[in-house]
Formats: sequence, structure tokens, C-alpha cells
Amino acid sequence: MAVAFKAGDTAYIIENGRIIRECTVIRLNGNLCVIRFVNGGGIQVSIHRLFASQEAAEENVPKLQEERKQKTGYKSPYEYWH
Repeated sequence: MAVAFKAGDTAYIIENGRIIRECTVIRLNGNLCVIRFVNGGGIQVSIHRLFASQEAAEENVPKLQEERKQKTGYKSPYEYWH
């Protein structure tokens, strides 16, 4: 489901695949969006990385982590047998 954002809307972004941060949409330019975080920092991201609610973002966090593990076969260096 694609959500249409406009300038001034509140959105949520997943940072590092695990942290959800609230942000405000500043400007839209095609498929890119300039956002400003609560602490004052800002970045330009693709619009598909933004979520309309915190709950929608939380639903996607475990999916992202499982997909990365399956693609890369990543294992933590702390998961070993002695």
C-alpha cells in the first residue's frame, strides 16, 4: 500500500534495520523525499522507506532482519560452539 505524503506530514523511518525514528516530511521531489528528524538533522531518502505510522514501521522490522540473514547467511561472531 503506497501512502501519499505531502510537506509537513509526520512519517517514520527504520534506521539500521532496527531503530524506528519519527521525522517530518519537508519536500517531495519525484520518488525522493527530504525529511527532518526531531533532533534537527535531515536527509533525503526514497519514499518507499517511509511509513505513515509507527505500528506499520514496527511490522517491517523483523521482516528486514530475517531477509538479511537469509540473503547473506550472516552469523554473529558471538554465536559459536565451544
